[in-house]
Amino acid sequence: MLEFQAERAQSLLEKTELIHDAATVRAAVARIAFELNQRFGQPGSPAYPLVLGVMGGAVVFTGNLLPQLAFPLEYDYIHVTRYGDGDRGGRVEWKVIPRKNVAGRIVIVLDDILDEGETLAQVRQRLLDMGAAEVVLAVFADKETGRKKAARADHVGLTVPDKFVIGYGMDIHGAWRNLPEIRALRPEAIAS
Repeated sequence: MLEFQAERAQSLLEKTELIHDAATVRAAVARIAFELNQRFGQPGSPAYPLVLGVMGGAVVFTGNLLPQLAFPLEYDYIHVTRYGDGDRGGRVEWKVIPRKNVAGRIVIVLDDILDEGETLAQVRQRLLDMGAAEVVLAVFADKETGRKKAARADHVGLTVPDKFVIGYGMDIHGAWRNLPEIRALRPEAIAS
């Protein structure tokens, strides 16, 4: 069974095209860190934000971004998804709610991709309903869908085309979150 899954994952990777290489990805994360440091890392800044990584897609982005942030913060994670094991958005499902008190706090939410914005819109609203003073959305990738989105990110690393993308935390059937670059599935991969 695992051998079949490995072969399937390798076959899917062969049906992708490079969108952003690893150097571009690293530069995008460094730019987001710079922007957040400019806002929260200035002398005299009273902010002590709570940073929430959205698992599991944001694990790579979060792990690379946090060491570049030069201000005191508290970290936790949430787990909310619209995809599960599928590749089409559905109902938003909360698997882990914030475990830290968000009331009166600035909350920085880190996510892998802003697609339709439904998930992040619901995350933002839930945190505000829990008493967050402000919710700052930082996404690694923003998909150029050409449609109005339910949420807009305050900080964006890269834009990606309106294709199914994998790598740097984004997966297909659980595989390839570990790619250091961003790749898009070619049409023949989706049909197979």
